[in-house]
Amino acid sequence: MSQDTSPHAPVQPSLPGLFRDPWLLPYLEPFRERQAFVEQRRRELLAHCGAGSLWEAADWHRRYGFHRLPNGTWRFREWLPGAKAVHLMGEFNQWGTSPWFELHPVEGTEDWQLEVPEELMKEGQACQLYVEWEGGTGWRLPTATTQVRRDAQPGGNVLFNAVVRESETPYPWKNDGVPFSPQMLVYETHVGIAQTEPKAGTFREFLQKTLPRIAQEGYTCLQLMAVAQHPYYASFGYHVANFFAPEELFGTPNDLKELVDAAHGMGLRVVMDLVHSHAVKNELEGLGNLCGTRSQFFHDGPRGEHPAWNSYCFNYGKPQVARFLLSNCRYWLEEYHLDGFRFDGVTSMLYFDHGLGHAFQGYPEYFGPNVDWDAVAYLTMANQICHTLKRPVLTIAEDISGMPGLALPVEEGGIGFDYRLAMGVTDLWFKLLDRPDEYWDMEALWYELNNGRQEEKTLSYVECHDQALVGGQTFLFRCLGNAMYNAMDLQSQNLLVDRGIALHKMARLATAATGKSGYLNFMGNEFGHPEWLDFPREGNGWSYDHARRRWDLADDPKLRYQALLAFDHAMIHLLRRHPRFFLAPPERREVDQTRHLLVFERDGLLFALNFHPTDSYENLSVPCQGGEYALVLDSDALPYNGFGRIQPGQHFYNQAPKDATHTLSLYLPARTALVLECMDGIQGSSGPAL
Repeated sequence: MSQDTSPHAPVQPSLPGLFRDPWLLPYLEPFRERQAFVEQRRRELLAHCGAGSLWEAADWHRRYGFHRLPNGTWRFREWLPGAKAVHLMGEFNQWGTSPWFELHPVEGTEDWQLEVPEELMKEGQACQLYVEWEGGTGWRLPTATTQVRRDAQPGGNVLFNAVVRESETPYPWKNDGVPFSPQMLVYETHVGIAQTEPKAGTFREFLQKTLPRIAQEGYTCLQLMAVAQHPYYASFGYHVANFFAPEELFGTPNDLKELVDAAHGMGLRVVMDLVHSHAVKNELEGLGNLCGTRSQFFHDGPRGEHPAWNSYCFNYGKPQVARFLLSNCRYWLEEYHLDGFRFDGVTSMLYFDHGLGHAFQGYPEYFGPNVDWDAVAYLTMANQICHTLKRPVLTIAEDISGMPGLALPVEEGGIGFDYRLAMGVTDLWFKLLDRPDEYWDMEALWYELNNGRQEEKTLSYVECHDQALVGGQTFLFRCLGNAMYNAMDLQSQNLLVDRGIALHKMARLATAATGKSGYLNFMGNEFGHPEWLDFPREGNGWSYDHARRRWDLADDPKLRYQALLAFDHAMIHLLRRHPRFFLAPPERREVDQTRHLLVFERDGLLFALNFHPTDSYENLSVPCQGGEYALVLDSDALPYNGFGRIQPGQHFYNQAPKDATHTLSLYLPARTALVLECMDGIQGSSGPAL
């Protein structure tokens, strides 16, 4: 008897949790084939490494690079298939060849190795490999380099050298075991641009100047961009050359550890933007051509070159490549005590066409021939590695395709991420700004704010770093245009600015309040950071003017930016007072297309938003679930650069007779959002804000 696989057939209890979605049942067989392939890749990797677990297999940083043996001897090892001769040259041998520093092939492997007495080589010395292969030679940096040094050369050129370093040198961690908030309120940031001065900032400057701001604002998770070493600063950290080394412009490995340690002491988790979707093409600094061929780490032919990013694409099917990347996950977690990763470019990894120009419109696309099963296998194993640690580790997927199961545990048939980014939310906000306010579709807005697979966790945001990069505009800049330059002082009167300020606050509140599992903000966007983000490059005269954050604007009491920062502070801290907020789904009370209203409740908080550009509503009847409510947040309040049309501190009472529908009567001005807190103990209400 054939199995009923129609979308309305009951899901069998024996099936993985992914198939709680009955529309996936027709794809059960290709799913099982894919899962079998993932398991096959796992077994192949373990056999290749001679390991009993993925954690043991993720040992690249322990097998290769610089290590001291128990007798104090330095051992250096590298994977160099096809090499004919290899020399280690550096400050320890005046950059010349010598018998002590000639590597020898390791029998039965494609590795090359040397061992030298400890007195011949010191930690902190610069070095490179000189590799000879059939038909060529080249200077190269080791694949497991854990620290890079930028050395100026005559004529203004820069040379990147590896640094002799023992990666297992203990660091005296002070704040291990600090309890973290369960809420995911993510502050996305970039150390280099985190200061007001026009320069590349450092880990230590970030620790001293920026980290206290983030903690004070109430965010619970710090997301660090551009951490891994990238030779071109303007790549925003996406063209990684040295995957085990922190960006040397920002400081030393210990500087980064101090930053992570201090963030933990302030109650902040720290996740890193992990770029395993591609690598820089550079040969002198990166993996582009270690010993005569690109195919050591990357695909040959067109498949090995990313058509949009001018970079190389990893061959995830090679066990050596999987070992390298999985070890990279383990290394950052172990060495720097990070709390997880945001995996960049997951869509690009999952599909042969990288998702470029691809509108994903149906389930067949998630199981068809466009899906790269090798990438699925690698990402699954990467999540298994991350979740091997006893302490909680968070993984976040940047994916626009909507791949089902991406953020489900592996044992439930998923790829294993903890969260996925709700990238459709920001797309809708910016599409809405392309049309007059009176034509905004409230039903479409409500749908997108709450869209997402119910069994998977998502993080919502109005804008991230993508919208701030050169060629784009931030949400507030899109609203204000040139008025950003001459009408942001409190004394100016400008209707365009009034609109932008109001919508900036409302969009953030609506997004955070409906966020399925958390909320994300990019550094400076909370106060409407002006203009775009642009790194020094030839096209802008190597200027740092746009590669910084103008905290001075947010600190100036004469400017409106300070009011936006104050609103963000109040919003985040209101959510923090409800620790179970993201566990309670939003309950729709009213979505009105004509009056441009969104009204919903969540965890004892009632949100009433009026997006109408001109109409205010007196005695507005708002459905609710309780009897007494207190006003705890008003986007129109004077401290938030509003018009002060609502009297603060009000309480509202349901006057309906027993067993009737509960309603409140509100005055809700145009372009205003109110948050009321239920005082009847419903859903764990924690009392009014101070």
